Amino acid sequence: MGTTSSTLTQYDIEEVQEHCNHTFSQQEIASLYQRFCQLDRNGGGFIAADEFLSVPEFAVNPLSQRLLRMLDGLNFKEFVAFLSTFSSRATLQQKIEFIFKVYDSSGNGKVTFDDMLNVLRDLTGQFISEQQREEVLTQVLEEAGYNKKSLLVLSDFVKILGNPDLKMEVEVPVD
Repeated sequence: MGTTSSTLTQYDIEEVQEHCNHTFSQQEIASLYQRFCQLDRNGGGFIAADEFLSVPEFAVNPLSQRLLRMLDGLNFKEFVAFLSTFSSRATLQQKIEFIFKVYDSSGNGKVTFDDMLNVLRDLTGQFISEQQREEVLTQVLEEAGYNKKSLLVLSDFVKILGNPDLKMEVEVPVD
């Protein structure tokens, strides 16, 4: 699996499958390898940020710049692990861990009000005002038992997003 010009062996496929907790079948991993090779234009065995941006669906994603920080320089095994988060077969825990990484832009294991506000800003663009974003986020945090000064860690995200009773219904005033 060193360079993308090589082919995957059965051992490679099984290793990748184990790495991504069997989220993908062996056939799916082989297909993902073909896609990886297409994206890895220089054949170095890693996908650079500009190569990810060649995927139209990725380039138009409002979180693409935030995701690029997580993706730049992925090898094939890391590429498959990243994609496994989006699979319907991924566990809720895997999805929450990914969401946490998106919010934790500094990578310090803590998410601040400003971190969350930045993600919300990326997602909403100019559709709502800064004041409305802050009100929405404050309301969601308070509903979950936190406030603007709370530093959230992964276990907080698990508690919030893994709670089936939490409704997180927020009205966004439209002027």
